[in-house]
Amino acid sequence: MRRALVTGIGVAAPNGLGAAAWWRAVLAGRSGLGPITRFDASRYPVRIAGEIDGFVDEEHVPGRLLPATDRVARLALAVAAEALADASADARTPSAHGAGVITASSAGGSEFCQRGLAALWARGARHVSAYQSLACFHAAATAQISIRHALRGPGSTIISEQAGGIDALARARRWIGQGTDLVVTGGVDSMLCPWAWAAHLADGRLSPRADPARAYLPFDAQACGHAVGEGGALLVVEDAAAAARRGAAGYGFVAGCAATFDGADGPRLREAAELALADASMSAGDIGAVFADGAGERAADRAESAALCALFGPRGVPVTVPKSMTGRLGAGGSSLDLAAALFSLRDGVIPPTTGTRAAAPDCPLDLVTGTPRELPGLHTALVLARGRGGFNAAAVVTTTPLPQP
Repeated sequence: MRRALVTGIGVAAPNGLGAAAWWRAVLAGRSGLGPITRFDASRYPVRIAGEIDGFVDEEHVPGRLLPATDRVARLALAVAAEALADASADARTPSAHGAGVITASSAGGSEFCQRGLAALWARGARHVSAYQSLACFHAAATAQISIRHALRGPGSTIISEQAGGIDALARARRWIGQGTDLVVTGGVDSMLCPWAWAAHLADGRLSPRADPARAYLPFDAQACGHAVGEGGALLVVEDAAAAARRGAAGYGFVAGCAATFDGADGPRLREAAELALADASMSAGDIGAVFADGAGERAADRAESAALCALFGPRGVPVTVPKSMTGRLGAGGSSLDLAAALFSLRDGVIPPTTGTRAAAPDCPLDLVTGTPRELPGLHTALVLARGRGGFNAAAVVTTTPLPQP
């Protein structure tokens, strides 16, 4: 019966390092997609991605930790510090044992594992596989954040690819309901190294276009795949009553969450949205904007459009895909969409979907394109995500005060 309130947000994204810089870029429609520079991609058929510019490892991570961390853990430490500072919270708020961490991961540790394999190969250990020689780093970000900020409450990691950020938020909300006072949650991901890039190419869903402005076109008739990016967002979620006692302001409440898994009968994204609405005790008419998954693949876009039209009617609610400016971020994607939704509620504006000029005729959505849409009465948003393998997740966030328990 305790209410989950988001009191802090931290962001690292290809089009902005830090929440304020990223949000300005989003409202300006400024993309972070461009040619890959973090490794030599000249021999790969796809050479476009969303890279974070200006991040200096040594400014965020002690030198002694650099050999034991990878890009994901370093970004996560910086983002967590920003989120906790934004919430004016630390281990004493309310207590170290009352604060926990749950993050989402998709391919965390890929760069670290590549370094390890390269070292083994250089030593002649060519018979040793990655699975035999390298530890799983999926939980590294959670552990590093917990240690750095002395958060001794519950800790966990969710692995459900692009849906992970919402799934982590849902578990954080459950922890709040069970007595934890504060949780750092969300996802940060980075898969921009040759080893991970080979996996992306093998998956066959990357857009082959060389023009960054036309590479990732959610719901467009010319969509041909997506772009990959790095980064994400972490949120500080608190019991609303505990936050009020210390005078903390909030961005919005986590009103409802749900997850489904695709089965033999087809996609179940619509069911995830319906369950999230039911969990929030809301109907489709209460939703002012939808932050869509936006796969950028024709069949997947049609399926998501059909789900939204079944819920809201054709062009029944404003829809946006701000990840068109960053690329799909793995576990960081849906948490960044949650951050965008909360800022939209705060400012009464819906950011645009860039690249896409208009929704395809077979995707009859009220897609926000070109420029932001002012919507002063916006107070509730639905965020959707789909992860590889059949994961679906949905969350409802609102600035409307939830009923007292």
